[in-house]
Amino acid sequence: MAQSDNIDYGTFEATLERSKKLEKDIADNPQKYRVLTGDRPTGKLHVGHLFGSLQNRVRLQKLGVHTFIVIADYQVLTDRDTFESISENIKQLTLDYIAAGLDPDSGNTNIFPHSHVPELNQLVVPFLTLVTNAELERNPTVKEEIEASGQRRINAGMYTYPVHQAADILFCKSNVVPVGKDQLPHLELTRVIARRFNERFAASAQVFPEPQPLLSKAPMILGLDGSQKMSKSRNNAIMLDATEDETAKLIKKAKTDADRLITYDPEGRPEVANLLLLSSLCTGQPPEKIAEEIGDGGAGRLKSHLTEVLNEYLKPLRKKRAELASNMDYIRQVLIKGVKEARSIGEATLDEVRKAMNMVI
Repeated sequence: MAQSDNIDYGTFEATLERSKKLEKDIADNPQKYRVLTGDRPTGKLHVGHLFGSLQNRVRLQKLGVHTFIVIADYQVLTDRDTFESISENIKQLTLDYIAAGLDPDSGNTNIFPHSHVPELNQLVVPFLTLVTNAELERNPTVKEEIEASGQRRINAGMYTYPVHQAADILFCKSNVVPVGKDQLPHLELTRVIARRFNERFAASAQVFPEPQPLLSKAPMILGLDGSQKMSKSRNNAIMLDATEDETAKLIKKAKTDADRLITYDPEGRPEVANLLLLSSLCTGQPPEKIAEEIGDGGAGRLKSHLTEVLNEYLKPLRKKRAELASNMDYIRQVLIKGVKEARSIGEATLDEVRKAMNMVI
């Protein structure tokens, strides 16, 4: 099979339009879809994760969509030298997931680390034969992540982990992946791998679907510095398990500006706008209305308001998280159950793959 070195990432506008149609059909026919999403276990989750991805996962779960949540522990090795905390971080992620409303006992949600699913990882080798070095090197998301990592020596895993992500997505035959705009190149590579596998090995009976992107509607939550995306590594985040006092101290240090009249102006006043947006997400009130109510109360009143509503909003989550943390045996059982389910599905997929590639013995 001839392969082009040019992957067509398409236009964002066209992708957005397809995503809107997909969103409607998921609501009408949730049983048709299987979602794969997840995170790297680099630490506990923060408020940006809650509003940016966790709530959307809970929404899909409630619709009845079967969702696989992969904890991508192998990927931590691509851009970090430390590995000592991976196991603990896997458990902490799972605590955050369940406290936020994901229910591994619902029958619709499976949580698992991909290092424990060998059937998934066995797909990486055949998938690597379906892409070229040039395609991997040109992936714009990989380029950005290499720059952000600050590494002087780039290991091969950094270039190939989009192929590993394709294995994460395709092992369970996911046909929907919630993504942000910056993650679209990774997903397009997955779609290309699925298409090329089917064309090369399974033209008469396709093995893999070409997963569709479900673009996030959630706004990007800036960190407390008001200039960058919220991130633990940037020390600008409010962690989900922070205490009320810790939350108050963090918000008190948040960057604003000197204008006492509070207005919602994301372009001209991003720091103030971000705090108003967080207040809006907690209360359901438009940020413009919150700004009007605060008026000339200045940054102090804005921060006091956000502290109050955020702590109130997070109170049930934090209570549930503390209860879960007192029973880590349950968390371990959730992961074992998730791995068992993932392996069962992975075995069936790998059998299909071997048959398609004439590798049955």
